[in-house]
Amino acid sequence: MKSIEVVSAVRRLSLLAMVLVVSSAARGQATPPPDPDQTVPHGKVLFNRDQDSPVVEKTVKVPAKQSVVAITDAERASLIFTAYDLDVHLAPAQSHLAVHAGFTVKNSGKEPLTRLIVQISSSLHWASFALRSSGRVSPLTFAEQIIDTDADHTGKAAGAVVSLPQPLEPGASVELTSFYSGEVAQSAERLERIGAPLDQASRADWDRISPEWTGLRGFGSVLWYPTAAAPVFLGDGAKLFESIGQTKLQQAAATVHLRLAVEYVGDAPDAAFFCGRREQLKAVSENQSLPVAESPGVATAEFSGRPLGFRTPSLFVTDKAGTVTNDSLISAVTDHYDAAPDYGAAADKVRPLLAEWLGPGPLSVLTILDHDGQPFEDDALLVAPMRASAPDALAPALAHSLSHAWFRSSHVWLDEGVAQFMALQWMEQSLGREVAVVHLQEEAKALALVEPPPAQSAAAAEEGQSLIRARDEVYYRTKAAAVLEMLRSIVGDDALRRALQLYREDKMDNDPKEFQRVLERTSRRELGWFFDDWVYRDRGLPDLSIASVTPRAIDQIGNKGSGWLVAVEVRNDGGAVAEVPVTVRSGTLTATQRLRIPGRSSASTRIVFEGTPSEVLVNDGTVPEVGASMHTKQIVAH
Repeated sequence: MKSIEVVSAVRRLSLLAMVLVVSSAARGQATPPPDPDQTVPHGKVLFNRDQDSPVVEKTVKVPAKQSVVAITDAERASLIFTAYDLDVHLAPAQSHLAVHAGFTVKNSGKEPLTRLIVQISSSLHWASFALRSSGRVSPLTFAEQIIDTDADHTGKAAGAVVSLPQPLEPGASVELTSFYSGEVAQSAERLERIGAPLDQASRADWDRISPEWTGLRGFGSVLWYPTAAAPVFLGDGAKLFESIGQTKLQQAAATVHLRLAVEYVGDAPDAAFFCGRREQLKAVSENQSLPVAESPGVATAEFSGRPLGFRTPSLFVTDKAGTVTNDSLISAVTDHYDAAPDYGAAADKVRPLLAEWLGPGPLSVLTILDHDGQPFEDDALLVAPMRASAPDALAPALAHSLSHAWFRSSHVWLDEGVAQFMALQWMEQSLGREVAVVHLQEEAKALALVEPPPAQSAAAAEEGQSLIRARDEVYYRTKAAAVLEMLRSIVGDDALRRALQLYREDKMDNDPKEFQRVLERTSRRELGWFFDDWVYRDRGLPDLSIASVTPRAIDQIGNKGSGWLVAVEVRNDGGAVAEVPVTVRSGTLTATQRLRIPGRSSASTRIVFEGTPSEVLVNDGTVPEVGASMHTKQIVAH
C-alpha cells in the first residue's frame, strides 16, 4: 500500500512539473532549474493546537536561530494582494491540490514590514517562498505556524512568516512566488466546535476536491490560495462576514490569472469555472492504448488575467456538459434531468420582465451547478440544489439569478442591487404592489439596525458604508435595491429602464459616477443631491415626522367650485435627504405631491384638495427610514 502512495505522489509531481514547463513555455519563459535550497521545506511548526488544548497558542521547540515572536493583527491586515498568477494542479482521486503561486502584495499599513504574514488552509503545507525582483528569483526563509481562524472550513490556517531581505515600506509592493500542496477534503470543524449539527454543518461547508465534486469558494470557506487577514471567528458577532466583505473590497482591483491541470482516469472532466468564468477543459490521455475507462490523463484550461472584482476567487470542475433549457437561458449541470424543463418554463416567465427593464437579451447564459449544499452565487454562475418544481415557485429566485446574466457592473451595489431590484419587480408584477412594498419595508428593518444613528450635525455624523464602498450585503443588496426603487419613484419607470439598458452597454463602468450621468440624461433631471447622500456617502437614513397640517377652505378651485388648501410641514431628523409622496385623502379621493426634505431640516408643501380632507399620509413605504416608513395624521377641517 505504501508503494502505491509513493508512486501516486511521484506521478503527481511529474505531471505538475510537465504542466509548469508547458505554462512557462507558453509565456515565453525558460523554466529555471530548482534551487537546491528550495527542494526541502524551510518551514518549522511554531504553534499547534488540538481539540482539547486551550485557545492560547502553544510553542514547540525551534532552532535557536529562529526566534518566536508575537504577530500582530496589524501586520496581517497590512497586506493587500494586487495580483495573482496561479498554476494549480488537482488530483481529485486523492483530494490533492498542488499550487505554484505568484502574487504581488502591497503594504497598506503605516509602518515598514520586515516580514510578510500569509495564510493557506491548515490542510495544506508551505514548501518554499522566493522573491522576484529585477528579473531575479531569490529564495526566502520562512517559519510556518498553525493559527486558529474561521476564515477556513477547518477552523485553522497554515500561516507563513516570511522574512524579507529589506523592509517593505508603506505603499510599496513586492512580488513573491511560493509552492504549497496538500489535501482538501470536506471539513466542518469550525461549525462543529460551536455546536452546529453535523448535517447542517456539512450543508454549509461543502468545499472539497474529490472524484464526485470539486468546488472551492475561497476566503471565508477554504483558503486554497494565499491570503492575509487577522483571525476571525463565527462566534464573535459578524466579524467573519465583515472580514470577508473587507477582503473582497480591498482586492477588487487585483488581477487574477489561472493555469489549471486536472488529473483523471477514464472520462475526462468537461469544464472549469473560475471566478464565475467558464473554460472548456482540454484533455490529453497519457496512455491511449488502454481502454478508456482505465486510461489516465490530464485536462488543462487557462483563464486569462482579469480584475478580480468584488468576490473571492472560486474554482469548480464539472464532469459533464451542461443541459441547455429550450429557451437557451440556462445551462444546468445536473443528474436531475426532469428538473430542466421546469427551470426553462420559469425562465420563460421571467424573460419578458428582464427584457423590458434590462434589454432585449442576456449577456450570457445562467449556469447552474446542481449541488445539495447551501447555494453559492458568482455573477451568472449559481451553485444550488436543482429539483423538479412548479415554474411559479422557481420564478422569484430566477428573477434574481437571471438578472446577473442580463446585467453586470464592476460596482457591487449595481451588480447585486439590480438583481435584488428585479426580484422586487417580479414580486410586484406577480403578487401586487402592496406585497412588494411590505417586503421592502421588512428588508429595511435590517438596514435600520446597521445604519449610523442620526446626529446633531453633519460633521458629527457617524460614517457607515457608502454604496460605492459597500462590503456588507445589507448595504450592497438591501439598501441598493431600495435606492433603485426610490430612483424609480423620482424619475419614473421609463427613464430608469432606459438608463439601465444604456449603462450595461456603456464603456465607462469603472467610473463610480457614470450611472448618475446616464440616469440624468434619460430623466433630464439633476440628481446629484440624491446620489451624494445615498450612494457616494452614507448619511444614515431619514427620520420623518409630520410637523404640522393646516387646512384652509377656498371658494373656488379653477372652475370646479369650492375646496381646501392643505399646508403640510414635514420634519427630517435623519441625516439623508428624502423625497417622499405627501398625500391628502378623503375616502377614495386623493391628491399627491412629492416633497424633498434635506437631512436635519424641514420642508413644506401646499396641496389643493377638491373634497373635504380627512387625513394626510407622508411616505408610502418606499423610502427606508430610521423607524416606520409611513406617517399619517388626521385632518380636522372646519
